Amino acid sequence: MVSVKQLYYALAVEKTLHFKKAADMCHISQSTLSSAINELEKQLGVIIFERNNKQVLITHLGQRILDKAKIVKKELDELVEIPQIFSAPLSSEMSIGVIPTIGPYLLPKVLPEVRKEYPDFRLKIVEDQSHVLIDKLRKGELDVVILALPYPIDGLLSLDFWAEDFYWIVHKDDCPDGITEITSAELDVKKLMLLKEGHCLKDHALAACHFQNSQKNSDFDAASLNTLVQMVAGKLGTTIVPQMALDQLIYHESELRAVHLNEPGPHRRISLVMRPNYIRMNEVTLLKDIFAQQLAHKCH
Repeated sequence: MVSVKQLYYALAVEKTLHFKKAADMCHISQSTLSSAINELEKQLGVIIFERNNKQVLITHLGQRILDKAKIVKKELDELVEIPQIFSAPLSSEMSIGVIPTIGPYLLPKVLPEVRKEYPDFRLKIVEDQSHVLIDKLRKGELDVVILALPYPIDGLLSLDFWAEDFYWIVHKDDCPDGITEITSAELDVKKLMLLKEGHCLKDHALAACHFQNSQKNSDFDAASLNTLVQMVAGKLGTTIVPQMALDQLIYHESELRAVHLNEPGPHRRISLVMRPNYIRMNEVTLLKDIFAQQLAHKCH
């Protein structure tokens, strides 16, 4: 009979594509891991891994077995968590993915209160782009993902906790006196600098401004909002940032001005996204409420 350990060992090999590294990850000897994989393949009558001295490859049927193994692992992990969940809310570890245009600006505002109310809560944060996080969520490698919507999340459940507009960031020398609002028609698109491809904030900003990607100068694309703001401070152009990030990016820069983008909003929604059958839904709801309260208090 196939054992849980065999499945875990096989998933470790899939992750590392290396038997020695997989054995180290599982804290066992390479010979023990190899024997377990060989026995698993014998029991199933399927070669999962093609291996030689140089590389490990996953066979087509092997990948289907590993995909099923991930489902089994996810269900077993959740089974083990059930007693902890019902003993006290937010008392066990939760892995949360967050995108780079949210994490640095959201987490400092909300985590102190989470820690205050639930001191035993252990939080594992993974930062990456939206498509990577969604893939990890679907595979059960993450419990929850914090995303900016709209974004394709077919088959997943989302709980919105914040909605916000964008602000045009400009050097004071290039900003007309007394201006507090600006429309997309008034922006000089040739001077507009946005994040590079792959960041959903770029897509949201273009959508809010009713711009096509081809309209702007891609020579100024950057990897972070902080870099963009520093480029604005150097009079290299202008950019757009979300309300949540203003206090960290703008208000300490006396040379910069933040002007509200006067286009129909909200320009993006921030949401906790999870699998629809996730067993810790009540705890995610608790986090949503804390996040919403803290942002309402700290973002003006």
